[in-house]
Amino acid sequence: MPLNFDLHAHSTVSDGLLSPTDLVAYAAKQGVDVLALTDHDDVSGLAEAQAAATAHNIAFINGVEISVTWKKRTLHIVGLNIDPHNAALKNALALVRIARDERAQKMGEGLAKVGIADAYLGAKRIAQQSIITRVHFARYLVEQGLVKDTKSVFKKYLVKGKPGFVEHQWMDLEQAVNLINQSGGSAVIAHPGRYDLGSVNMLQLLHEFRGYGGVAIEVVTSSHTPPQYQQFAKLAHQFSLKSSQGSDYHGKGLSFMEMGRLANMPAGCVPVWQDWPQFAHA
Repeated sequence: MPLNFDLHAHSTVSDGLLSPTDLVAYAAKQGVDVLALTDHDDVSGLAEAQAAATAHNIAFINGVEISVTWKKRTLHIVGLNIDPHNAALKNALALVRIARDERAQKMGEGLAKVGIADAYLGAKRIAQQSIITRVHFARYLVEQGLVKDTKSVFKKYLVKGKPGFVEHQWMDLEQAVNLINQSGGSAVIAHPGRYDLGSVNMLQLLHEFRGYGGVAIEVVTSSHTPPQYQQFAKLAHQFSLKSSQGSDYHGKGLSFMEMGRLANMPAGCVPVWQDWPQFAHA
């Protein structure tokens, strides 16, 4: 029976609801055999997750999800099998987290202008010691009874043109891929179907990503429909990229797909783990 891979998931270190330990326990309960923790711009939960994975007898992959600006759009690049102790990677991510907090303060200021006071402090309280993301603002606004669910918050307050949206310059694509490669990892474009790039920009993105040393794209993920599985499988083949999969799990009420319930990748996909010695024959 093939192994059940989930190579994209979040803990309370970024914007997930479960601690690294509890996330791994949940993954094991859901039948996941191989899990990657890919918190946003932070690797501080990996050691805890690795210990939990050993206790639950599931394989663990060190990961991260790096925020990138490309053509004035925010994209996410997942790094798999990274070395979390790599100095260049750790230093670059530390700068990103500082910038994230500065953005969060500006988001709070924007929401205050439309009568929503203390949104930054509320998001910071929910985030606790982790980085503050838009999800934390969304959870705060739901908590305050201003909207019915987090999805509605994004549409009303946190996307471009809305009061809580703040334009931000993240890391560039080449730097993100280089950092992942220098730390021994594999760079993967996360949920490419989410970016609404259009066909020309998508082809350009994949061309540049491949040229910088990127190796894979997510084909099966909660953001994609079954027809998109086929679409991105074809693009992976066209650009000689491997294919990855992951639930992008954040927790109950924040996720579009359960862990352990991913569809099979389309026929002909070359899995990103093919060259990982421990999984080469999975």
